[in-house]
Amino acid sequence: MPDQPACSLPPLPQGRAYRFHTMVKPAGALCNLDCPYCFYLHKTDLLGHGRNARMSDAMLEQHVRQYLEANTGDEVVFSWQGGEPTVMGLPFFERVVELQARYRRPGQRVENDLQTNGLLLDAEWVAFLKQHGFVVGLSIDGPADLHDRYRPSKGGGPTHAKVMQAAARLRRASVPFAALCVVNREVAQRPLEVYRFLADEVGSWRIQFTPCVEPRTFADRAPALLPAAQMPIVGSERTRPGHPLSIVTDWSVDARDWGSFLCTVWDEWLARDFGRIHVNHFETAVAQSLGMPAQMCTSAPICGKALAVEHDGRLYSCDHFVYPEYELGRIDEVHEGDLAFSRRQVEFGTAKHDRLPTYCRECPSLKLCWGECPKNRLLRTPDGDGGLNFLCEGLKAFYARVERDMPAIRQRVGR
Repeated sequence: MPDQPACSLPPLPQGRAYRFHTMVKPAGALCNLDCPYCFYLHKTDLLGHGRNARMSDAMLEQHVRQYLEANTGDEVVFSWQGGEPTVMGLPFFERVVELQARYRRPGQRVENDLQTNGLLLDAEWVAFLKQHGFVVGLSIDGPADLHDRYRPSKGGGPTHAKVMQAAARLRRASVPFAALCVVNREVAQRPLEVYRFLADEVGSWRIQFTPCVEPRTFADRAPALLPAAQMPIVGSERTRPGHPLSIVTDWSVDARDWGSFLCTVWDEWLARDFGRIHVNHFETAVAQSLGMPAQMCTSAPICGKALAVEHDGRLYSCDHFVYPEYELGRIDEVHEGDLAFSRRQVEFGTAKHDRLPTYCRECPSLKLCWGECPKNRLLRTPDGDGGLNFLCEGLKAFYARVERDMPAIRQRVGR
């Protein structure tokens, strides 16, 4: 593989820095679980990957070098995801930290995070993560019956006990980790039980809730390409998971249930865990209400600075837009920094704001929501405009609850 030229981004004025974030898929969609709701397993067929996709050493070196070159801020965060990244084995990640040490600039701080299902996190893995300061995102969907429903092994067996063992190893070694919970249709029905389990039994002070929203065509069509004429009106029967003509899969969360889930957990968090447990949606809602920037890309007015690189070096606009139409190029042909700041990617990011329907622009919660993630814009507004977020009904209920409680929160934080 020939050496690639340095990033051609222009010199920055003093005090400015280029920053973007790339999620690395070193094993593509390869995984040791077989989750029906996984938004990534189908990429093997969609993108024509082999069944044993692996990032080569040469491609890994390209990414590490280019990523450190293009990110000119003091801190650079590497995120390793999948599929399941730990199937690459420890030698791959030992090579990762070796390359990072080689290519980082003086004063440039390198951080790593690893999103994993936890099945391979034995003592050796945990010792490595501890030694090199990795932050872990551990996927677990609450109590065993909920978790095992949609997170089985390749043979269809339960995995919850193994994930709990991984959580215990991480706690004992003081490896910081977040509990990553997909809120599907069933999980949404048991908000307090799920939240308390994650906070008290899993034992993480960081909890990330991700709403499961998948159009029925997600395996072969990018959600943002859905024609408006095919989008149902918000609140209609076709927006309800389980309806025979629903636009989403049966395991997707109902928008109203998503709102109820967030409101119920919010009340519990505010009463018992405020300042102690970090819940992604709550922290960003409070921060934005206090005039600070969004802490999640889904709640920001624009996106486009969180990309995904596949094992073969193909760079995509976003982790949730790994479809042929959103491929930006190959990092062994064009420098990753040039692709990340290309006009095409800038337009992808600004479209989040520019394509908001009037219904959203006139919403009192606009500056907390900003239309949420573009991948979930599957509905038409009551006026018939396309591009409304599938979760709109629930988000409105949640943001109304936040607005109700912000005066008391301001008093508690002295703002």
